[in-house]
Amino acid sequence: MELGTCTSKWTVDYLSQAEGSKEVKIHVSAVPQMDFLSKNFVYRTLPFDVFVRRAAEVKHKEYFLSEDEKYYLRSVGEDARKDIADIRKQFPILADDVQIPEYFEKEQFFSSVFRISSAGLQLWTHYDVGTKSEVLDVDNPDLEKYPLFVKAKRYQCFLEAGDVLFIPALWFHNVISEEFGVALNVFWKHPTAASRAIQILDRALKTLEELPEEYRDFYARRMVLRIQEKAYRNDYG
Repeated sequence: MELGTCTSKWTVDYLSQAEGSKEVKIHVSAVPQMDFLSKNFVYRTLPFDVFVRRAAEVKHKEYFLSEDEKYYLRSVGEDARKDIADIRKQFPILADDVQIPEYFEKEQFFSSVFRISSAGLQLWTHYDVGTKSEVLDVDNPDLEKYPLFVKAKRYQCFLEAGDVLFIPALWFHNVISEEFGVALNVFWKHPTAASRAIQILDRALKTLEELPEEYRDFYARRMVLRIQEKAYRNDYG
């Protein structure tokens, strides 16, 4: 499919020059395998052009933690808590190089997340948009601690420049950058009530926080029982 000129233009030199020295917030890790649970990384800020060149290096003359530290950029909105990531707003020059495939109706577009990773970096296992898995190393899982992992059906693929991978909602995935990697993740909204239900639950939980501890515990348990009774079948009798 036609993805635009990004597949040929996005070299290290082009990327570092195109968006100049605007500051970006990045993850920096002393080890290749990033762990969101133990937070084995730190957040730092660098000019975008400096960051790109560092992410493309194997050894660094300038560094935060170690000379072989790994870098990861995941673009966010201006206000990370309120604004969605949109390459057209955060990186407008690079956005002109991209043609986003029209899998869904335009009104279902949710966000476009621009990412850059150092060679060898492995992201934590997660699904979008939701939670992180405690199984960090999918190649060597702790089956005593997570015995059901052996039942998981695994799909593995290697992406090269210009390849597109469609990941269904709620599918856990784990990514390793074999070399300096640049990617654009596009998310679409589901035409369902699921997101509204989550928002309502979040508001309910926030309201519970206003209650004294013993009341909060009592009504939280009642909420759990109601969800079990109404939202899914109980297959255990």
